[in-house]
Amino acid sequence: MSDGRSPAQIEADIALKRQALAATLDEIAVRVHPSTIAADAKAKVSSAVDRTAGRAYVAVNRGVTELRGHFVSEDGAPRVERIVPVAVAAVALVAVVAGLSLRRRRR
Repeated sequence: MSDGRSPAQIEADIALKRQALAATLDEIAVRVHPSTIAADAKAKVSSAVDRTAGRAYVAVNRGVTELRGHFVSEDGAPRVERIVPVAVAAVALVAVVAGLSLRRRRR
């Protein structure tokens, strides 16, 4: 069963394996430490929020661009035939809301 190593070589191998085992245990201790777990969870949440915010920004930007396309022509000129009806509807809506608000206050 002898592999030709001297007792000193065997002791040196054992010492190296102990050091490797100690390093592995230290790494495990760091990984399972509550502050490490909390930091990892925080990083995952932050990453998810960043992705979601980025997607929302892209979606809103796309929507604004599409909406702008309805009211501005290819050359950048406003499309009055589309703007005026929307403006009239918005003014009418504000007037209705204001009227309902005044009516509630009088009661």
